Amino acid sequence: MSAKTKIIVVKAKELIYTALFLFLVIILILLLIFMFAPEETDVSTSAGVYTPGVYTSTLTLGDTVLDVAVTVDENNITSVSLTNLSETVTAMYPLLEPSLEEINEQLDSITSIDDLEIDSDNKYASLILQQAIKNALQKACDNK
Repeated sequence: MSAKTKIIVVKAKELIYTALFLFLVIILILLLIFMFAPEETDVSTSAGVYTPGVYTSTLTLGDTVLDVAVTVDENNITSVSLTNLSETVTAMYPLLEPSLEEINEQLDSITSIDDLEIDSDNKYASLILQQAIKNALQKACDNK
């Protein structure tokens, strides 16, 4: 019986390099799958973000209660206005109306209410209005 036994000598260095190479190839394949796989479409984004309409939020300044009315279409805020605005409020809070005008001017160029550029002169009035607008937009999103 003369069986020829073959002995294969594999160096540990070659095994480590092969395992590392296979690991990197698997990572590359997974990366390509995640990058080029079709994305799932969300029904809420294709149908619009908001329910079109006018939504209000209450704003209390001192003893006076104002309503901030936010008009939205399916994807955008179209306008913001103040209701129940009296001369007393405009005299006590003179920066409220200029802040509202600045916000209305920026509505076409922003995608989110958080993207508003707030002027340092009207900072606090703008922040109060921004929060009231967010509250009204929450109602517009809840109706979806």
